[in-house]
Amino acid sequence: MSYPAGYRYTKEHEWIEVDGTTGTVGITDYAQDSLGDIVFVELPKVGDVLEAGKIFGSVESVKAVSDLFVPVSGTVTAVNEELVGAPEKINTAANTTWIMKVELSDAKQVDGLLTAAEYEAFVSEETGH
Repeated sequence: MSYPAGYRYTKEHEWIEVDGTTGTVGITDYAQDSLGDIVFVELPKVGDVLEAGKIFGSVESVKAVSDLFVPVSGTVTAVNEELVGAPEKINTAANTTWIMKVELSDAKQVDGLLTAAEYEAFVSEETGH
């Protein structure tokens, strides 16, 4: 599995790509692989103010429902409406299929997230591979 080097990661398996003060959030390839076929994505609402580490939605697969956690605090500026009708897009392209975009309230929070190498090591530790 690949983890883009320009992204930052959470131990709950979300990724964030930051461009200026906007963060684009999705779930990692490892997460979608663990979940199996994704059948539903619960999206936040544009305008929602979110706090880092809190739940912002969920992903439902044929196996389980998993909560989604916000990597950084901020305000939702966009949600990927395509996922309402085609949640399986996450399975085919987890690294490029975004769930929401947020306006960061504290860009320094990004520094506390895992780099791609740190995330890869974390997943290896968690899975024993």
